[in-house]
Amino acid sequence: MRRHTRCALFLTFALAPALASAVQLQPGVWEVSAHNMQVGGQAMPGMDQILAQMKNLPPEQRQMMEGMMAERGVKLGAGGVQICLTEEQIKAQDIPLQDPNSGCNQQITERSGNLWKFRFTCPQAQGEGETRFISDKEFTTQVKGTYKGQPSSMESQARWIGADCAALK
Repeated sequence: MRRHTRCALFLTFALAPALASAVQLQPGVWEVSAHNMQVGGQAMPGMDQILAQMKNLPPEQRQMMEGMMAERGVKLGAGGVQICLTEEQIKAQDIPLQDPNSGCNQQITERSGNLWKFRFTCPQAQGEGETRFISDKEFTTQVKGTYKGQPSSMESQARWIGADCAALK
């Protein structure tokens, strides 16, 4: 997989904050898509391009990538990556929207109604962002920071797909 695609996937998984909100999010399958990603002034592939590249991988490579994602409870969806949020995670405000093995840490710096601001540090990235909770079935996130010393930014949208997480376990 090309370097830009790997970088975009890293940003998608590692820079999303661990969140809960004043809005009680729905438990179940959530699809997260990233767009408007830039590193060092260069546009990174959007989620639609990443998904298209994944579909065009040789079968062995695609199976390997899907297997690695499945080990983390992640699956490719029609418009992004899908994760499962359990009712327990939502109630405990423990919503793991980044790979727990990424080495990233987030800190919520401000909670104001449906807008949360945060800072994050990762082994190769750091920055800040904000998440706006639109409803119990949708939220958006904007992130600005650095990735490997280069200025970076991205936007993501998460939307609720359904209550049944069986396909992700």
